[in-house]
Amino acid sequence: MLGILLVLGFNLLLTPDFFSIGIQDGRLFGSLIDILNRAVPVLLLAAGMTLVIATGGVDLSVGAVMAIGGAVAACVIARPEGSLITSLHLPQTMPAAVLAGLAAAVLCGLWNALLVGRFKIQPIVATLLLMVAGRGAAQLLTSGQIINFDNPSLIALGSGASLLVPNPVWIALGFVGLVILLVRRTALGLMVEATGSNETAARIAGVSTRQIIGFAYVACALGAGIAGVVAAADIKAADANASGLYLELDAILSVAIGGTSLAGGRFNLAGSILGALLMQALTTTINTRGVSADLTYVVKALVVVAVCLLQSPELRGKLKGARA
Repeated sequence: MLGILLVLGFNLLLTPDFFSIGIQDGRLFGSLIDILNRAVPVLLLAAGMTLVIATGGVDLSVGAVMAIGGAVAACVIARPEGSLITSLHLPQTMPAAVLAGLAAAVLCGLWNALLVGRFKIQPIVATLLLMVAGRGAAQLLTSGQIINFDNPSLIALGSGASLLVPNPVWIALGFVGLVILLVRRTALGLMVEATGSNETAARIAGVSTRQIIGFAYVACALGAGIAGVVAAADIKAADANASGLYLELDAILSVAIGGTSLAGGRFNLAGSILGALLMQALTTTINTRGVSADLTYVVKALVVVAVCLLQSPELRGKLKGARA
């Protein structure tokens, strides 16, 4: 929250009209709305990544899964020649495209859950395999081409608006709301934290740690699949090479600066959401200030380091000691 306030305060002083919000083409328009809209992919990834990290793991494959979800949905709706998806003859409709994209993402999540939960492969290794192979699978599905489509219903998911608010924001609210409902209104959240804190003790206490780990990876992949479909719908195309590229790093950073321990255990879902918004606020601010694209990642890294230092108990203790 402090990081977001600092970024917003910076723009309040130095960026004219940054807080201006208007209505254009039946939707709210302005820098703040752009931050909310553009943060949706990272926000969806961060919500699922929080659960995975809380179980003591990590998922490096979310960017590739995002590419697969978008590629499958685009292939169902566009039916490019030579594509494996085209040969399945699925209905050429928006619901079929979305469901196919999400089903492909869930299969990826089940694969990660199998490797990590069943065969006890290190999460960073298991998901690194899918990170590499998944990007290749997405390129195979699209034959290495950008798949364009013009289905209005599918495009509306990424670039349309309802009640003046961009549809991607509503979709993200729905997914995050469902995750919060599951982990905070049921015992599921406690079992996730117990698994991440001490898997052996949790298993002895009766928690099915294998199923909990599986749930976390499947939920994470489902969020990535939704992000992939929304991203493809936004640009009216599926680009297997660029979709979700490096977003796994933004998702992990969002979780880290949101206050969730990378060692597993207790997690802060609201903090991860604020972290995702901070990452996008930084990107929007950098673009608004005209900073060179080459320096974008350096500036973001410096700000993230500053936020992490401000959250450090040791640094806070030393600062208090210096004041005394």
